[in-house]
Amino acid sequence: MNCKLLSAVLVTGLCASLAVKAEDEGNWMIRARAVNLDMAQKSDPVSGTGASNRLTVNNKVIPELDVSYFFTPNIAAELVLTVPQKQNVYLDGDKIGTFKHLPPTLLAQYHFNPEGNFRPYVGAGVNYTLISKEQIANGAYHLDNHSTGLALQVGFDYKLGKNVYLNVDLKKLRLRSDVLDSSNQKVSRVKLDPVLFGIGIGYRF
Repeated sequence: MNCKLLSAVLVTGLCASLAVKAEDEGNWMIRARAVNLDMAQKSDPVSGTGASNRLTVNNKVIPELDVSYFFTPNIAAELVLTVPQKQNVYLDGDKIGTFKHLPPTLLAQYHFNPEGNFRPYVGAGVNYTLISKEQIANGAYHLDNHSTGLALQVGFDYKLGKNVYLNVDLKKLRLRSDVLDSSNQKVSRVKLDPVLFGIGIGYRF
């Protein structure tokens, strides 16, 4: 067997081996996480209530589900989902109401070390938050009903067994909304910009 033929056989065998491994690994991955939602709390003072009066929103732990598709071993798209979340609204520490938000996020990711047990990744994309069911100060205030902003992500998957992974994930979202009074005049702007730290389990198939 000459060198060229031997090389061709080796390359063919290597490609077949990688193809089998990629097929065994699967292109889809589902993760379920518990996520700590930590708001930045950088709202502007509310006009007409005193120079220091600011709106804040509570932090909380929320469930999160994401679905990822791997176009290549390194490149994937991730859709992050949750159920509508109820948040408390405070004015200088006093609770004045609640609202709900639904914040789906779509990210493009680059995964390092795709064949190893420890698989770090980075991601960037867009977050769209739908705000609804507001009950703030008996209707004195309401929020703009949607927000669109940049989302950044870093995290890793660690292989625990066949198809099963431990996931640790950190995201930063741009989430802002105008605060309007009963006559739809802007009185403040809430700059929540949450940091989301999550831990969960993933399954790849």
